[in-house]
Amino acid sequence: MSKKLSIITINYNDKEGLQKTIQSVVSQTWQDFEYIVIDGDSSDGSKDVLHAYSSFLSYSVSEPDSGIYNAMNKGIKISTGDYLMFLNSGDSLIDNTILENLNTELNGQYDIYYGDILQIDGIKQEIRTFPKKLNFAFFYEQNISHQASFIKAKLFKDIFLYNENFKIVSDWEFFTYAICKREASYKHLDCVIVTYDGNGISANSENHLEISKERNASLNKYFPEFVNDYEYLKEIKFKKAEQFMYIKKFPIAYKILKGFMNIILLFLPKFNRT
Repeated sequence: MSKKLSIITINYNDKEGLQKTIQSVVSQTWQDFEYIVIDGDSSDGSKDVLHAYSSFLSYSVSEPDSGIYNAMNKGIKISTGDYLMFLNSGDSLIDNTILENLNTELNGQYDIYYGDILQIDGIKQEIRTFPKKLNFAFFYEQNISHQASFIKAKLFKDIFLYNENFKIVSDWEFFTYAICKREASYKHLDCVIVTYDGNGISANSENHLEISKERNASLNKYFPEFVNDYEYLKEIKFKKAEQFMYIKKFPIAYKILKGFMNIILLFLPKFNRT
């Protein structure tokens, strides 16, 4: 019988992080979920952690894989939940009641639910919040938190699994394509859901060149028309801003400019900021 939620944790040679993540899941006050752990044949004692918590795991395996998204796709194929949550090794749920508090939210109305995170980089802690409205302009620059998202499993069947040719940005590609191209429905959950380990692969500054390379490949494949327009807008944006601020120094000219803008807007469809 399928569950409402499947939590998938992937791990490779991060014994302490794995134990931290599993402990945050098994200590939840609401336990009616499926928990899957995919380990990439670790050699640091992670297998011992899997064995110690085996009674809490719905499924676990330790075998070689070709990367993090290959491991995630294994979890997707095994899962039976209506929604999937990817809680990577080293990350943890914010407290032991968060899933109980969010249980009623996962009612099938939206394709993707996403919340906020507490990001930890060494001794630095920062709460990162995400907007309620998502569009291509947002994803062109940023991403929502993969760890703090609940994704309807059916989306992976209707759209595609994670791109295993990428090492870092396949979750960003999935969100961008699902929301901006396929118009997947979404809802922001106004709460902190996970503590995010800022030492992950995507947060490492040494990987920025690879991130840029993978993102550009995805954008040129799925959004070539958007990329051209957006780059053009970025190019002229600062020039237009400078011109606007210059005109603003002259009150009469500024009033005339605003008057013309208001007249033009009368003849256009109502502007929607979303």
